[in-house]
Amino acid sequence: MLLPTSSVGRKLVMAATGQLIILFVILHVLGNATIYFGLLNAYAAHLHALPPLIWSFRIGLIILFSFHIYYGIVLTLENNRAKPQSYVMRNDLSATVAGRNMVWTGAVIGSFIIYHLLHFTVQITNPGLAAARHLDSLGRPDVFTMVVKSFQNFGIASVYLLSMIALWLHLSHGIQSSFQTWGLNSEQSFPIVKRLSALAAIVLFVAYVAVPVVIATGILK
Repeated sequence: MLLPTSSVGRKLVMAATGQLIILFVILHVLGNATIYFGLLNAYAAHLHALPPLIWSFRIGLIILFSFHIYYGIVLTLENNRAKPQSYVMRNDLSATVAGRNMVWTGAVIGSFIIYHLLHFTVQITNPGLAAARHLDSLGRPDVFTMVVKSFQNFGIASVYLLSMIALWLHLSHGIQSSFQTWGLNSEQSFPIVKRLSALAAIVLFVAYVAVPVVIATGILK
């Protein structure tokens, strides 16, 4: 495999993998939204009815996340050894709280993904709620009940909400940074990219936290 040897090449890989991961984040929240229409169990059943497709998708995500994490660490170490170069990032961007803590918010998100997979995919952290052990009236794994009962637990809901705050911070910097890496950093384009990136991060944050909020407040049960 041909890996980039220059700092610019590594930043381009970082930007590309980040944007593909953002696409997954959008698709995932759209899938989550089926819970509002009583279609979550059907959605989950359709996904798992195509094992080759879902496993190919999972392997692709593992590769994306691995490259993104690796180059994130490499670039952070490089930036700590040298001053950031002006063509990569503006000073006002790198000076934000989100920009200074990308490694830490990334670590929180990475830890949450592991927990999230163990909880909702492998279903071993809360076996009493596991959908695979409880079927709905149509004989499908009852993912809806698993999600609702999970988010009725204050501890689980709190972990989820705190992780989504980390995701919001990570995206608020990461989206605009990735587009800057592709050259959208002029005086005309940067303010637009910055505003749209902030808006996208907020919209995704609200979309993700909406599920535990409506469950915790009893709106969805």
